[in-house]
Amino acid sequence: MNGTTDDSTLHDRIELTYLPALADVREAVRVTLDAARWWRALRLLAYGAAVLAFLIAALELLLPGEPDPGTVAEMAGLGTAAVLVVRLMGWAVARAFFLAVRAQGEARAVVDAEGGRWAARDTEQVIRWAMLPRYVETDRLFVLLTPRKTGSGFAYLPKHGLADPADADRLRALLDRHSSRL
Repeated sequence: MNGTTDDSTLHDRIELTYLPALADVREAVRVTLDAARWWRALRLLAYGAAVLAFLIAALELLLPGEPDPGTVAEMAGLGTAAVLVVRLMGWAVARAFFLAVRAQGEARAVVDAEGGRWAARDTEQVIRWAMLPRYVETDRLFVLLTPRKTGSGFAYLPKHGLADPADADRLRALLDRHSSRL
């Protein structure tokens, strides 16, 4: 792992060129959030709060006596808001990220034994394998993830950016050598 001298991919270099697509960014954000423990916990907490709020509203309506319309409305609103925030969070993050990358135009990425390099009109970024030790492959992308302990950073490599479909196998082998597949 991490580019030893017997590494058969040491001189392997995979290049990608692509225009940022909202669908790619949305999928990369979804994968990143799904891989984050904090997101799973927050999502569970939000859904639990929604269920509790709806239960309180239902009890208010079903228990004997006159229901308090204010309590019912507050609890129904709170439950709805909790679900909406969880459902829209990924979309909002993906949209904000996409607007930033789309403004840079065509992106170029080079992945080799040292890590990845991304470049666009006004920016260049180099990320070594130590910062991207995990990855997820989807039908559209390779999503490279930061270590669990550092949060939920990511980089993505869209398969449509590869020059040759066979490069997907080479990229997968390179990622398997330097990163752990989730």
